[in-house]
Amino acid sequence: MISYQQVTKRYGKSPTPAVNNLSFTVNPGEIVGFLGPNGAGKTTTIKMTVGLTRPDSGHVLVNDIDVQKNPLAVKQIIGYVPDSPEPFGRLTGREYIRFMADVFKVSKEERERRIPELLARFDLEDAFNDKLSGYSRGMKQKVTIIGSLIHNPDVWILDEPMVGLDPKSSHTLKETMRQHCDTGKVVLFSTHVLEVAERLCDRVLIINHGQLLASGTIDELRQQKGGGDSSLESLFLELTAQ
Repeated sequence: MISYQQVTKRYGKSPTPAVNNLSFTVNPGEIVGFLGPNGAGKTTTIKMTVGLTRPDSGHVLVNDIDVQKNPLAVKQIIGYVPDSPEPFGRLTGREYIRFMADVFKVSKEERERRIPELLARFDLEDAFNDKLSGYSRGMKQKVTIIGSLIHNPDVWILDEPMVGLDPKSSHTLKETMRQHCDTGKVVLFSTHVLEVAERLCDRVLIINHGQLLASGTIDELRQQKGGGDSSLESLFLELTAQ
């Protein structure tokens, strides 16, 4: 579970918070899409969730653990895919995945089972022994996704994960996200591809200027806007234009 409790974050002396009194919850077994225009505060929120940025006020809880008070405990149960993954270029794919398994204390037996399974799922076996510096953008994305899943995290957080992926890999990622959630785990991902969010998500959060504009299923958002059968794109444009 992820719980945001009146969280605010400013950068420098900016009079406008990047995140402004933000509160929401993501429950076990949910895929939640995190939506908003560029600069809305999505990446800042995600970085506070994974412990890369500290809020100025409020509390961020992951599985009831306060990220500020016990960041290492939180990081052990999170898998994170950043918006611009740049894994260590001097390592091979094999070395990187083994390093991630070491970081998350994955047992030898577990990694011997999970690594071949994940490599096959994302079609990365042939490049596994190549240097990451020679990987394409999409291949770096895939090896980062595998690294984020190696410990089967309770909470999987992805920032624009479809960028750089070919259609087959995007389909595989969406299937993997659903399978991960179906085991009772949490998936939170940001995206600008509203069609993907509409088809995949159990619920969406829409923010702008660091504030939560709407939270709910697509049907619930439609009811909030007076009913009808509006698409998520129409709802998003109407909400963020206000």
